[in-house]
Amino acid sequence: MSIKFYFIKKEYYYHKRGNTICVLSSTTSGDQQSSKLKYKKIPKMAEESLLPSHTEDVSASPNKSSSLLSEISNASTRPFVLAFTVGSCGALSFGCIVGYTAPTQSSIMKDLNLSIADFSFFGSILTVGLILGALICGKLADLVGRVYTIWITNILVLIGWLAIAFAKDVRLLDLGRLLQGISVGISSYLGPIYISELAPRNLRGAASSLMQLFVGVGLSAFYALGTAVAWRSLAILGSIPSLVVLPLLFFIPESPRWLAKVGREKEVEGVLLSLRGAKSDVSDEAATILEYTKHVEQQDIDSRGFFKLFQRKYALPLTIGVVLISMPQLGGLNGYTFYTDTIFTSTGVSSDIGFILTSIVQMTGGVLGVLLVDISGRRSLLLFSQAGMFLGCLATAISFFLQKNNCWETGTPIMALISVMVYFGSYGLGMGPIPWIIASEIYPVDVKGAAGTVCNLVTSISSWLVTYSFNFLLQWSSTGTFMMFATVMGLGFVFTAKLVPETKGKSLEEIQSAFTDSTSEDSTIF
Repeated sequence: MSIKFYFIKKEYYYHKRGNTICVLSSTTSGDQQSSKLKYKKIPKMAEESLLPSHTEDVSASPNKSSSLLSEISNASTRPFVLAFTVGSCGALSFGCIVGYTAPTQSSIMKDLNLSIADFSFFGSILTVGLILGALICGKLADLVGRVYTIWITNILVLIGWLAIAFAKDVRLLDLGRLLQGISVGISSYLGPIYISELAPRNLRGAASSLMQLFVGVGLSAFYALGTAVAWRSLAILGSIPSLVVLPLLFFIPESPRWLAKVGREKEVEGVLLSLRGAKSDVSDEAATILEYTKHVEQQDIDSRGFFKLFQRKYALPLTIGVVLISMPQLGGLNGYTFYTDTIFTSTGVSSDIGFILTSIVQMTGGVLGVLLVDISGRRSLLLFSQAGMFLGCLATAISFFLQKNNCWETGTPIMALISVMVYFGSYGLGMGPIPWIIASEIYPVDVKGAAGTVCNLVTSISSWLVTYSFNFLLQWSSTGTFMMFATVMGLGFVFTAKLVPETKGKSLEEIQSAFTDSTSEDSTIF
């Protein structure tokens, strides 16, 4: 039997499940178009002839640069720009919150007469809030929608900054930090999801990475400002991104995929038209979203609620999401971020110079990540980033070892500074934005909220453990602490190389069906 089916049009997408190919096809009948998921068993010889070599799109235009410029032009509608601005301000606020404690540690401890234990609790209570926010983020975003959830997070951030700015004792200081943690716990997963559900497929990685870059902008800005601005004034400055966001929330669209999930199908095409431009043909995209949402709802109809996430077919995407998102925390990110001042002081580096150089390097890495994520792909950037963070941790451990044993006294501070710069530069390049991008891409809409809760909960617990124990670990063994972090990043490199697939250039529906739709027990992801 001959196979008369050729992948030469952009309407056809597929993935391989064992000896089965899942085809997302667009068919035309008169003036009507529709998109359907089909599962076809294809003989091996025919299958090989259908699969393009490597990852090339056989329907791609020869002029890829003009196609990219066209995508950017089409995506630059007012609703999308406003939504992107809201997401970027949320990421900027996140960076300001995370970067607040490192440059203000000594001044806060002096003004409020805090002990090391008090300040460690102030730093780590942020992650207690992260845990609380993680517990409710998925349910809240699914229940009230993405936009109303953004309202809640920004109000919490404003209250938190005001509480810190006007704190007279440690209790109000901790309360403000706790509220900020709850907000970050909700928005750290919500932000990438919201942007990924709005952005066109060929710009999804760049848009999400650019938004996440603002985490580094906020972090770097507070590192630099913290050396010159009083800690109370710095807290007031931290509230500015949320004040910018609040009026914009009246004008941004709801996620079309959330609208399809809650049964508001008639609004999906209208939202897509506002995002892509009134002259764009969004009928295929709308049909694909609605068709896939119905397809997901028809599967496991008796399995409802949070525990649906723990079915076997979700095991791999859940593992990938949890490991990638928690890896930076277990690899020492919060230790580096919150206690950079301690690291520099311990190795004889000027804190002011260290903060400024580290900020510049992290920003540079973030910009490179934005430019490369939709060119080289998520997976290769992750591997490069993890290798860099491993080397950074290893070099920091060696610096502490040399400093403790009074070896190479002139070179040790330089090595410590370079190691921190390598760590943060590598983090900005890949491990900062990409785990959240991948986590926002791989879960179907019916379990996205539950998956967000689990991913956030695990990473928040990991973050709290590292943040609270970091100073005590340094007292135990500075070298041993950073060797532990290096080991985590080394294991993460192996995990990514073995299990994390490439998602560049695929629609969300393609990615999600590739992970979860299976017709055989031993099928594998293609």
